[in-house]
Amino acid sequence: MFTRFAPSPTGELHLGHAYSAVLAHDAARRADGYFLIRIDDIDGSRSRAEYVDASLADLAWLGLEWHGDPVRQSARLGDYAAALDDLSARGLVYPCFCTRADVAASLSAPHGPSGTVYPGTCRNLSEAERIRRLADEPHCWRLDVTRAVAGAGDLLWEEAGRGTRVADPLAHGDIILARKDAPASYHLASTLDDANMGVTHVIRGADLIASTDVHRLLQALLGLPTPLYRHHALVCGPDGKRLAKRDAAASLASLRAAGTDGSALAADLAADRLPAGYFLQNP
Repeated sequence: MFTRFAPSPTGELHLGHAYSAVLAHDAARRADGYFLIRIDDIDGSRSRAEYVDASLADLAWLGLEWHGDPVRQSARLGDYAAALDDLSARGLVYPCFCTRADVAASLSAPHGPSGTVYPGTCRNLSEAERIRRLADEPHCWRLDVTRAVAGAGDLLWEEAGRGTRVADPLAHGDIILARKDAPASYHLASTLDDANMGVTHVIRGADLIASTDVHRLLQALLGLPTPLYRHHALVCGPDGKRLAKRDAAASLASLRAAGTDGSALAADLAADRLPAGYFLQNP
């Protein structure tokens, strides 16, 4: 068994991150497997080196041990580009020049599992117009999901304890694979990295269960293995909302500074016992 925890170095880790990391760590250890760390640091405008160091310090404080050096997404940009080139050569991606405001203002944009679904504005641009606009306009690259699904075969995946599920990537519309300000989207990078790292069991929050529709499609398109998934409940705060990095009171750094025993906290989280005022909830 290979599990992983993949923090983004854009802020301090909180109790929700700790819960997810502990579950992945303990699952691997019970199976005499391997727990891996990946730093999802391709968001160049928000990633900070100090948050990488802080995240690793938090995990060590919890008493978690990982196998090998942490993998950094910023070192794998060539692999993302190669996958994008492969999909492009098969006619499965296209450049999109729309802004977020354009998509939000579109009267034809439906709502999907992850929010507003792209209405396909740039999908049918002529080749001549694409070439002209690529020369001087910011753009992202989108997957033509309808075309991709047509050649992908059965898109099945296993949710631990809940059996076989059928992925529905069409509900997400033409998702972004490479952003205007980043060389790969979360969907593309995470899917490729899990395969490259040999991850067999993906343990992550239930807020990401819809993303599995997209990841399963990318696995089929790129010939990648499909891990077993487990989507766990989310840690919520006293206000009833799931934790975010702006919740300073729930940051692991603040708990450590207050004298909390990290190993004892990890043991409590493994038993689904949370500090007073916090609770687990499925979205």
